[in-house]
Amino acid sequence: MTQDKSSQFKAKIRCPQETGSDSAWAFIVLPRDASAKLPRRGRTTVEGTINGQSFKALLEPDGQKSHWLKIDEELMKDSGTRIGDIAQFKIMPVEHEPEPEVPDDFGRALKSCPEAWATWNSTTTLARVDWIHWITSARQTKTRAKRIHDACDMLLSGKKRVCCFDPSGVYSKALSAPDAADQ
Repeated sequence: MTQDKSSQFKAKIRCPQETGSDSAWAFIVLPRDASAKLPRRGRTTVEGTINGQSFKALLEPDGQKSHWLKIDEELMKDSGTRIGDIAQFKIMPVEHEPEPEVPDDFGRALKSCPEAWATWNSTTTLARVDWIHWITSARQTKTRAKRIHDACDMLLSGKKRVCCFDPSGVYSKALSAPDAADQ
């Protein structure tokens, strides 16, 4: 018997206090029971609908044993939603996690060290998602640069998974959903 991994729920479309970019976006925090059906507490890709409008997106961990979903301006328009609306969601994990996009600075560092590059290419997609998440979750440029250097060293030594990084944020509290402007 196969376990149903899809979830249906309603959630309020929230406005982040800080967008961090020029483009407008919104977000929701998934109910814990919907998040619990997902294959992992870290970053994970889902397919779903908002008010019947299809989407595919990478969910981020909220550090509270759930996930949050970033909704860009185009998806809000296509789904007929606005900030403050209660929308109907249906989500399910993708069958195969897509290959993550390697940030340019990390890609250059990897390619400059053939042995690290070889280990990178022999890891799993989920391991690569976690490596990239560890690097991109650095809040300061100096920390990011150190993590890139350390990642290359660890990969060079044959390490295929990033150590000392909680991809869910539950134990380190390093990850969280955005603060809502309407809180």
